[in-house]
Amino acid sequence: MSTATTTSARSPAPPDRSPLISWLAVISVMLGIFSIVTTEILPIGLLTSIGASFTVSDGMAGLMMTMPGFLAAVSAPLVTAATGRIDRRTMLAVFILLLALANFLAAAASSYWLVLVSRIMVGITIGGFWSIGAGLAAQIVPAKSVGRATSVIFSAVPLGSVLGVPLGTFVGDTAGWRTAFLVMGGFTLAVLALLLLAVPPLPAHQATRLHVLTRMLRNTNTRYALVTTFLVVLAHFGAYTYVTPFLEQVTHVSTGLITIYLLVYGTAGIAGNFLGGSTVGRHPRATFATAAALIAAATFLLPVLGRSDAGAVALLIVWGIAYGAVPVCSQTWFSKAAPDSPEASSVLFTASFQATISLGALVGGAVLDRSSPSTVMILGGLAATLMVLAAWAHHARKHTWPQAT
Repeated sequence: MSTATTTSARSPAPPDRSPLISWLAVISVMLGIFSIVTTEILPIGLLTSIGASFTVSDGMAGLMMTMPGFLAAVSAPLVTAATGRIDRRTMLAVFILLLALANFLAAAASSYWLVLVSRIMVGITIGGFWSIGAGLAAQIVPAKSVGRATSVIFSAVPLGSVLGVPLGTFVGDTAGWRTAFLVMGGFTLAVLALLLLAVPPLPAHQATRLHVLTRMLRNTNTRYALVTTFLVVLAHFGAYTYVTPFLEQVTHVSTGLITIYLLVYGTAGIAGNFLGGSTVGRHPRATFATAAALIAAATFLLPVLGRSDAGAVALLIVWGIAYGAVPVCSQTWFSKAAPDSPEASSVLFTASFQATISLGALVGGAVLDRSSPSTVMILGGLAATLMVLAAWAHHARKHTWPQAT
């Protein structure tokens, strides 16, 4: 989830830095993104306990997932442009510090609106750090290692996505949801220290150019990338944000077991990330459509088979494998749609993905407050099915991806 086009992102790495320090810098950026992803989705496993603390409904508590995504979608291009001439290490440090403060504010919040303020801070961090940090590999390591370093940085996305919820839920169940945010804040401060020690000064040579994004929106393949990403992310987060209420009310899982269930889901998600990554390069459309079809199957069947523990676990495994492949599939589709503008593709991917996370949580919460967790799952399945149809339409109309010039 990189930046729009900047010359600073292409500057060569300093030649006098040791390989160890260079890779520590890469790891610090990766851990920064891991902290952001984990903080963003931490409320999913803590939703009911946070809502109970402030006497708000599960749907209202879902605003904790809605607000960061919308703000990240706006801040990804705007913050990158506004800070385009400031040293990139300085900006990374500012955003990580803001994330730590957001976690501490949530841990100490005396009212629900303070929790929402902390989520606003998270949203700004997401858009700013991702849009700067993910494109810095070329400035940190030698040219021959840029590809590997980029892979390491992006590995934080699936790891944070699939491990953040069960780990946060475990800490929340053991010591309370406030402790989960407190621990996350302390971890983020450690990441900040590593970042300041390992990342070299990264002067920006040219401000970000946003007009590239407007041109990309006229690209048919980019429009399909937007539609398919919108539908599958809407399906996933519209349903998965409220998987804890489903497990409590439909499967009747105890609080302690929910952590284990989500950990099983997370482990399956890691496997899905590697499976999707191994095939998406050769078969991007089929891999993406298969992931969406599996999400549709899991969410459609949960209201029926998810009433038993075995059925719920089996379907969570399928769901985890499927969603684990979604981010890499979506990013690949955006990249293939505009191979000559990889950085602009990444910022557009970031904005669309984050906006849809928020919309999915918002729609799911509205449905949950007016119906039931089972209805939320079924509607998620419908959205995922529409994504499969959109991918099929791309194939049926014989659209192909352009070659890089």
